[in-house]
Amino acid sequence: MLSVGIDLEEIARVKQSMRNPGFCRRILGEEEYRQLAAREFPPQSVAASFCAKEAFSKVLGTGVRNFSLKEVELLRRESGAPYLHLHGRALTLFESLGGRELAVSVSHTRELVTVVVVSCD
Repeated sequence: MLSVGIDLEEIARVKQSMRNPGFCRRILGEEEYRQLAAREFPPQSVAASFCAKEAFSKVLGTGVRNFSLKEVELLRRESGAPYLHLHGRALTLFESLGGRELAVSVSHTRELVTVVVVSCD
């Protein structure tokens, strides 16, 4: 399986959503939430997390359904390099399509964030 998903988000829209106190809890997985909380939830990073979930859903070809957004976590290694951690139904769906590995790339400007996710077997 070789599949590519890409998404582009406006940081201002995510920042607006963050005014709702439950927004981050609703979309972020536990470790993802901890990592972002330690950095005081920078809007561009929260937008990147949301964007990664959308890009992953495009890799699946299903859109965001049959899995929880919390089951797709955009995490960072000690070096700062991003990676996706899947669990629950998101992992099951990915594996059922023959996926074994994911690569992720994140980029942003002051206004926009984009994430590309590539799946390969």
